[in-house]
Amino acid sequence: MFSYRHAFHAGNHADVLKHTTLLAMLRHMALKDTAFTVFDTHAGAGLYRLDGDYASTSGEAGEGYLRLIEKLASITPTPALQDYLDLVASFNTPGSHKVYPGSPFIIQRLLRERDKLKLFEIHPTDTKTLSSNIAQLDVGRQVAVLREDGFEGIKKFLPPPSRRALVLCDPSYEIKNDYNRVVDMVADALVRFPTGTYAIWYPIIPRPEAHQLPRKLRTLANKAGKPWLNATLTVKSSKLLTNDAGDVIRPGLPASGMFVINPPHTLKSALKDTLKQVAQVLAQDQNNAFEVESGS
Repeated sequence: MFSYRHAFHAGNHADVLKHTTLLAMLRHMALKDTAFTVFDTHAGAGLYRLDGDYASTSGEAGEGYLRLIEKLASITPTPALQDYLDLVASFNTPGSHKVYPGSPFIIQRLLRERDKLKLFEIHPTDTKTLSSNIAQLDVGRQVAVLREDGFEGIKKFLPPPSRRALVLCDPSYEIKNDYNRVVDMVADALVRFPTGTYAIWYPIIPRPEAHQLPRKLRTLANKAGKPWLNATLTVKSSKLLTNDAGDVIRPGLPASGMFVINPPHTLKSALKDTLKQVAQVLAQDQNNAFEVESGS
């Protein structure tokens, strides 16, 4: 249950998609004076070292955020991509790219004094690290770290007092039941708080549950009469390969998606231009692609 550590995957192509989308949504929410609350159901450790043992072992950041940095001289980033790159850079000294912020720290940077952030994390080590990292911010009660199951823990907070909120749900999906738990959580949340914005990250892998998840979320949104957006980023083929010795080589994560219910009206256009650029830069083979679809 506690085997997954996001430190191995920090800054990969899935993080580029997730955090670019998250940042664009938060920028839009901050345009209104009314306070809002952000809930992160699977917060992780909050900050990651790209030169640390975990990230260095996987090398996934080299196929995501670090590749974007490497190719900066040959592209003119879209406003949304530039915003993401600038924010990540703000956690580092000039010219350094050793620290990568997870969603808790990206969110916290955009909070105003009246906004709130509630972070759920059940992994004992990551909870301890997250609490320590957040304590360094000296933000008092604005940010709360809760060591509990985010799928269940969020229920008692919906609807929030301000009636404005973003829920980010980003489980590991190492446990197959996570797919069903995402659907159950969203279904329950839409009853408790139908006007909230719900952003769900999911992997696109050869597993029936993964393919069914966005379809089930679309059905929930349509039944509730809520607009939705589904953005996907593919960087390589998902086919299994074999080496000269005949051993099967798993390709790793080839693609992922962000499904958003009640998205900001500006999100679709921002992501279309941005993901087109990101898909080209992060392509690992000719199967690179992106898609942004929506409904209401």
